[in-house]
Amino acid sequence: MTLEHVDVLIVGAGLSGVGAAHELQTRCPSKRLLLLEARDCIGGTWDLFRYPGIRSDSDMYTLGYRFRPWKGDRALADGPAILEYVRETAREAGIDQKIRFHHKVVRASWSSDARRWTVEAVRTDTGEQVRLTASFLYNCSGYYRYEAGYTPEFPGIERFQGQVLHPQLWPESLDYRGKKVIVIGSGATAVTLVPSMADEAAHVTMLQRSPTYIISVPGRDPLARLMRDHLPEELAYAVTRWKNITLNAALYQLCQRRPRLVRGLLRAAVKHQLPPGYDVDTHFNPRYDPWDQRLCAVPDGDLFKAISRGKVSIVTDTIETFTETGLRLTSGATLDADIVVTATGFTLQMMGGAELVVDGRPVDLSEHLTYKGMMLSDVPNSAFTIGYTNSSWTLKADLVADYVCRLLNHMDARGQEVCVARNRDHGMKRSPLMDFGAGYVKRSLAGLPKQGSKWPWKLGMNYAVDVVRLRHGEIDDGVMEFTSARREPQQAAGAAPTLGAATG
Repeated sequence: MTLEHVDVLIVGAGLSGVGAAHELQTRCPSKRLLLLEARDCIGGTWDLFRYPGIRSDSDMYTLGYRFRPWKGDRALADGPAILEYVRETAREAGIDQKIRFHHKVVRASWSSDARRWTVEAVRTDTGEQVRLTASFLYNCSGYYRYEAGYTPEFPGIERFQGQVLHPQLWPESLDYRGKKVIVIGSGATAVTLVPSMADEAAHVTMLQRSPTYIISVPGRDPLARLMRDHLPEELAYAVTRWKNITLNAALYQLCQRRPRLVRGLLRAAVKHQLPPGYDVDTHFNPRYDPWDQRLCAVPDGDLFKAISRGKVSIVTDTIETFTETGLRLTSGATLDADIVVTATGFTLQMMGGAELVVDGRPVDLSEHLTYKGMMLSDVPNSAFTIGYTNSSWTLKADLVADYVCRLLNHMDARGQEVCVARNRDHGMKRSPLMDFGAGYVKRSLAGLPKQGSKWPWKLGMNYAVDVVRLRHGEIDDGVMEFTSARREPQQAAGAAPTLGAATG
């Protein structure tokens, strides 16, 4: 039986997948393109999460696509607005007609003889097994498990008479009006949930093991409105976008070089927004330096306003055990609750959890290096999207899509069918993929690919530098190996001519 074949198969129809499809059909119009989406709709993360107040933690002028200006008023937009933005992008470009829903990719096998991937998917609605082939595999499924978030094993949780839930699986029927709510966690999800629930709940307590850096940002960007009033739409968007990119990069660099100064500035800003005498050093003084973990942005200081109104409390302590009516803490204090929300993070999962195989050999991700932050060493004709940890996800997703289009057009112009990144520097030092202190990263580092000690194997975290390297840099850089339709390797002098190795 002849399997259906496409030139490029995109896995995932969320923010990254729709953006990648738009770039491919615009810049590589001859390519047969297909998207497989495990869920039943477009949107990915922005459809999955339904908890109160769900919003971006990056400004929309950088989280939005480069090719489609964000027209909303809010700089930190809510989830439904972002979801509609992604879906409108797909509809307007006809991408929605190229998506097959309920298709969860479970295995992708590369054959050097056939020079293509065989992709196996399971229909999540019927259980049917589906197989097809693709010349290039492009994974845009993000990097965490959609099925369930991460919740630690809390002692005594089975005794609690109230309701325990994770924000990733928020029940639409949940009624928290007039109830006492505890939100466990201090990251972006917690600082979004807590003020959003405060108006209807009797009281909300944010229970944190340790504090997080929280910064208040304007809900609306005044420069963006000024630019829209006086400049053409696309130019206004570009100016605002680059202003935000520059300011964010400057803040990140200042945090890296002068952490004590930034710590003091952030503390002063928080203290200014809280009632006199509030214990800032207990609840808003992290143990780590700024940007060792992501800064949590709150629009117009909504969390601080909720605290000042007495609707929200912050408790910094650890849990000894759940009780029938709430929590007993290590300090001996008790907290009563009707509902406990475990905003304790998520579980990383590369490639959507699919198994990768190259010439019959399973790919152990931890043995491979990442090439330009988007490909795996010795894994042919494949790319993936992982966004920045210190800036907007979409900035990197756009650059990856740009590079993939350039790569495919480069190969077509030269009659090449296969590309594979080879590390020929046997002295290359390896390090964890992400130098980032978040718990969800630390829990998963052992199973992730590695990065090298120098470019193009070192993961870039500077958008301006990556623009030069990925949008304008050489495709044939002496590291990427190409094979033509005649199967004659074109590679750097002295390199081994093998193609099928699966380790980095």
